[in-house]
Amino acid sequence: MSIKKILVANRSEIAIRVFRAANELGLKTVAVFAEEDKLALHRFKADEAYLIGKGLGPVEAYLQIDEYIRIAKKSGADAIHPGYGLLSESPEFADACADAGIIFIGPRSETMRALGNKVAARNLAVEAGVPVVPATDPLPDDIDEVVKMAKEIGFPLMLKASWGGGGRGMRTIRDEKAVRAEVAEAKREAKAAFGKDEMYFEKLIERARHVEVQLIGDDHGNLVHLFERDCSVQRRNQKVVERAPAPYLTEEVRKGLTDAALKLGNAANYRGAGTVEFLMDADSDEFFFIEVNPRIQVEHTVTEEVTGIDIVKAQIRVLEGEKIGDPKSGVPKQEDIHLNGHALQCRVTTEDPEENFIPDYGRITAYRGATGFGVRLDGGTAYSGAVITRYYDPLLEKVTCWAQTPEDAIARMDRALREFRIRGVTTNLNFLENIISHPNFRDNSYTTRFIDNTPELFDFPKRRDRATRLLTYLADVSVNGHPEVKDRPAPPAEAAAPVVPTFTPPPILEGTRQILDRDGPDGLAKWMKAQKQVLFTDTTMRDAHQSLLATRMRTHDIVKIAKAYSHGMPNLFSLECWGGATFDVSMRFLTEDPWERLAIIREEAPNIMTQMLLRGSNGVGYTNYADNVVKFFVEQAAKGGIDVFRVFDCLNWVENMRVSMDAVIEAGKVCEGVICYTGDMLDPDRATYDLKYYVGLAKELEKAGAHVLGLKDMAGLLKPAAARKLISTLKEETDLPIHFHTHDTSGAAAATVLAAVDAGVDAIDAAMDSFSGTTSQPCLGSLAAALRGTERDPDLDAKTIREISFYWEAVRTQYRAFESDLRSGASEVYLHEMPGGQFTNLKEQARSLGLESRWHDVAQTYSDVNDMFGDIVKVTPSSKVVGDMALAMVSSGLSRADVEDPNRDVSFPDSVVGFFAGDLGQPPNGFPKALQDKVLKGKKALDKRPGAYLEPVDLEAKRKEIEEITELEIDDFRLASYLMYPKVFTEFMAAQKTYGPTSVIPTPAYFYGLEAGDELLVDLEKGKTMVIQLVGQSKPNDKGMVRVFFELNGQPRTVAVPDRSMASEIVARPKAEVGNANHVGAPMPGVVSTLAVKAGQEVQAGDVLLSIEAMKMETAIHAENDGTIAEIFVKPGDQIDAKDLLVRFEGE
Repeated sequence: MSIKKILVANRSEIAIRVFRAANELGLKTVAVFAEEDKLALHRFKADEAYLIGKGLGPVEAYLQIDEYIRIAKKSGADAIHPGYGLLSESPEFADACADAGIIFIGPRSETMRALGNKVAARNLAVEAGVPVVPATDPLPDDIDEVVKMAKEIGFPLMLKASWGGGGRGMRTIRDEKAVRAEVAEAKREAKAAFGKDEMYFEKLIERARHVEVQLIGDDHGNLVHLFERDCSVQRRNQKVVERAPAPYLTEEVRKGLTDAALKLGNAANYRGAGTVEFLMDADSDEFFFIEVNPRIQVEHTVTEEVTGIDIVKAQIRVLEGEKIGDPKSGVPKQEDIHLNGHALQCRVTTEDPEENFIPDYGRITAYRGATGFGVRLDGGTAYSGAVITRYYDPLLEKVTCWAQTPEDAIARMDRALREFRIRGVTTNLNFLENIISHPNFRDNSYTTRFIDNTPELFDFPKRRDRATRLLTYLADVSVNGHPEVKDRPAPPAEAAAPVVPTFTPPPILEGTRQILDRDGPDGLAKWMKAQKQVLFTDTTMRDAHQSLLATRMRTHDIVKIAKAYSHGMPNLFSLECWGGATFDVSMRFLTEDPWERLAIIREEAPNIMTQMLLRGSNGVGYTNYADNVVKFFVEQAAKGGIDVFRVFDCLNWVENMRVSMDAVIEAGKVCEGVICYTGDMLDPDRATYDLKYYVGLAKELEKAGAHVLGLKDMAGLLKPAAARKLISTLKEETDLPIHFHTHDTSGAAAATVLAAVDAGVDAIDAAMDSFSGTTSQPCLGSLAAALRGTERDPDLDAKTIREISFYWEAVRTQYRAFESDLRSGASEVYLHEMPGGQFTNLKEQARSLGLESRWHDVAQTYSDVNDMFGDIVKVTPSSKVVGDMALAMVSSGLSRADVEDPNRDVSFPDSVVGFFAGDLGQPPNGFPKALQDKVLKGKKALDKRPGAYLEPVDLEAKRKEIEEITELEIDDFRLASYLMYPKVFTEFMAAQKTYGPTSVIPTPAYFYGLEAGDELLVDLEKGKTMVIQLVGQSKPNDKGMVRVFFELNGQPRTVAVPDRSMASEIVARPKAEVGNANHVGAPMPGVVSTLAVKAGQEVQAGDVLLSIEAMKMETAIHAENDGTIAEIFVKPGDQIDAKDLLVRFEGE
């Protein structure tokens, strides 16, 4: 009998495997495909392909015997190979082929009946003298009789399907309750998978190994074994990792196994390929026959690797009449079959081990397989662009590795698994790596319960998958734009890209950081006072862009220049780069981690101290925190790399600064205690803030342990004459070095700074030239030039300053959308006294309220509010209080008299109520009593430090809380972020999960996305650069999704993102809320197969609510608690996605 054309009655990987073997034999091939499989790869691997089972379900289509016969005749196929699963063990199929004159490449139908039915096979084994596990006859429909049979064998038991394999219908039964709960469901599952629901019980061996022997027989009475395979690594009775030979067998046991298999095969007059499966007691090495699989096995590849025999070709040849032992058969005589080395196979699936192995589906957006010596891949849908449907087994690819020793085979497999890159769907790759790396696997002590009893197999490093997430971000911003730049001016198209200057590092890379490390903060303070030259702090990385660009400067632009500072300006006092509004904004608006920014600056500029702004008891937030939270944050900031903590209180209340100051001192860092300057010290009408007031504050701060005295002129109000008087007096009255900070809103700040230098100030703040002026700090380059040649010359190189400034100039151009319309100095600042950092933000708020044309009214009202509130210090967050009230008054047409009128009702902003309630502390002159009474409306105000009223926070409880929300491990840095900004941090982590580390994306692409044809270089980390090109995008589909096409490092990638302009047109299923006990969500995608409840029905915990069929496996969804069904969101036949809301209980 010569075969000319083979039809494969199967799909995917096994179909392709048979096609390849047939092709090598010179045979034509025919594929079949269900409607849902029309894009499956196996269809295109055959010479011909035909639709099967039109109108039937995706699995049912492949179970139609008449259809196979029809297509075989239509195509002229003279043989059918059934593969594995589906109809591969159906004697009726074999009979139908025989009746049609078509060769069935498998055992005879009578053999299949004797061996394919597990009960019949067991009886044959007993007759042949092969040891068997105690088991029952097929189970009847009477559940009471089934329970009786179970008790006769004795618990624990295995419930098995008489027909088929792959673990379908298989259950572990430990008691009578499980019998009654599981049998019906297992029957339905078996029926769906194999077309038959016959089940039986078998005694369970607790510490068992699963060993199987490969047989091949011919029509000439020859039967040989190809040795054994170990298949003990299983989950839900489905094999995960297979090995050949079994590494733990002695030769004596091996011979016993293979002899027993041959006995059974000979008794059945076996023809073709088949597998005899045994359970082996791991403690006694006794083995028991469990079943015969009269077909090719998924794991046949490992046997092929260690014997050199192509089992699929052998199947075809023996059905053509070839004789084993004849070279034409491809199978040598038994004595000539030898083991060579070791092989193991891992089944790569689209299951999520972290979500109870929920099968995933979707499009594979990127695929890179493993290759190299000793690595074999057998796959069906494993390629870039392949669509994984929800209808079939989640097997994606089989990886088989061969080597001379078990250890080398494991090492090769480990390498191969790590070499894979599969994106778009979840896989079990990390899980497989954990299995083969586990000591119990390597020392062969594992059993069939290995996965169930080894929880550490589920400890996974989080998959970074940065490329896919970054592509998702780029796709999203390219389709939808960035909300922060919408309707704002864009950078000029011809704008030059920033170029980072390079400088030769000094022979010894030493600066203030090394002085601090060597001498400590007290020694650094002494060193500061001993310097003749004035020391400079560059504020460009923090306050300059906070004041000019609404704090929108990104990490990408900040960290790139850090090394240039380190090499070109090593004698800077510090880089102000952190704290203030940057902490909040980086997470809230820029989807960046502020701790990452700090870490990179610290690494790139190891010789210059880093500096942050700390809002005393407000940390880097806008509210009060418990003392232990403030201490914890300071501790983490110090560990993260901050050297100088500029600590202030928005009302100059030193008592409110003590907790944070003490924490800085305890951390061994520089505590710069700050006086916030306001008013006009030389104005006799502003008596509160006179010289005596500031000297008193300075002495308090010195007594509190400050190493440096900070003078923070946040609005730029300090005039030159006042600066000379104030600083010279402070130098006389305290022993602290003085660090001066101001803003250039008035345009006169340079004169004030130079006056301060003349008065003996030790350090000054300035912004790099291109980020200086107006609401920012005065110009660093100009100040350095003005001091050049004097005894206070800071020794900063003019050329270096220019080159760094050129970089910042190009960077600033990219943030055109965030520029304010302030183009010059404004003496109006002496009226309203707004901090530089607030000025641009308040103008933007006014614009959003339609008050853009009334800005000068806002400014005047701001001044009025300040007077009305008692002439307070105005800096974050007290400045926000004044700004909120000013906007409310102008927008409502209220005057000061209206607000103060006790008979007129006024709605005060929350920030104003909090201020008068004492939430920010106590102002120097207290609160205006009448206004406070009106604002608080009888509420009692705090009269002590706000933090004193707050109970300590349970930090570990908070850590657990956010870990449950994010499903991530939260380190101390992240915990500190959560404590400062719970909502902002939670949303930031969600964005990171979706979009990845967006800080590496160049700024134009981050804000404006890409156009078709644009190419982008993205540095993921040192030595890893991605090349991204946007190829194009589709129109939105009916779900509002747009497919965006990229090339990533030359390989095609596709990402789907929503077109948010269509959001109102799309109707989506509701999702179950995480943590809502009244919501029952789908644990996996699939199809609702049965619905067991209705609205209004009372159920008890454990009752079945509904069943889901996915990947040929049925899963019952049980009620977790007693309750009443309020609403059902699905019906049988509905397609559902993971986490879709299925049932809602009453109680909401």
